[in-house]
Amino acid sequence: MGTGAIIGIVVGGLFGLFILIGILGAALGGGESDKGSDTAPSASAAPEKSSEAAPQKSKAPAPTSEAPKKEPVEDAPVKVTAKRTEFKPSILHDGSSAFTSVTVTVTNSGDKEIDINPLYFTITDTSGGKHTAELGIDEDQIDTVKLAPGENVTGTITGKGKFTPKYVTYIDGLFGDGVRGDVS
Repeated sequence: MGTGAIIGIVVGGLFGLFILIGILGAALGGGESDKGSDTAPSASAAPEKSSEAAPQKSKAPAPTSEAPKKEPVEDAPVKVTAKRTEFKPSILHDGSSAFTSVTVTVTNSGDKEIDINPLYFTITDTSGGKHTAELGIDEDQIDTVKLAPGENVTGTITGKGKFTPKYVTYIDGLFGDGVRGDVS
């Protein structure tokens, strides 16, 4: 292979890497709309940011600033309920680590089909720490399914370590608005 071909491959690879970084940066750091989705259940945080930047967005969140935290979740096209449950080790669990499980029920109350995947969930503990779902560790893990309007699915989300779960967050498709369900 010639020197020109090697240089072309390296430059092409770097160009592709920059494109990928740009796409991820736009999706993850898209500005106030993403920050608002991270704090959407916190009724006081999202309206302040959107009212400073865009008057159009301040009209939609305004009712949520006067309403209790749970009202936006109830009006959302997806409803998440969560309850602490006992960890049931699957055959993949080797016994070397502790885990905390939460039984989650996701109901599609919207008019479009939604995807459910264990990777779309995080558990936040009482100290504010976030725990991603550990795949295949709990025998009752939530299934990967598509929910039609009106359908629901129940399963377990498991995080690594011993902690007290406060709420579970579901994000449809990894990059979307989060819907929280308090752990009871």
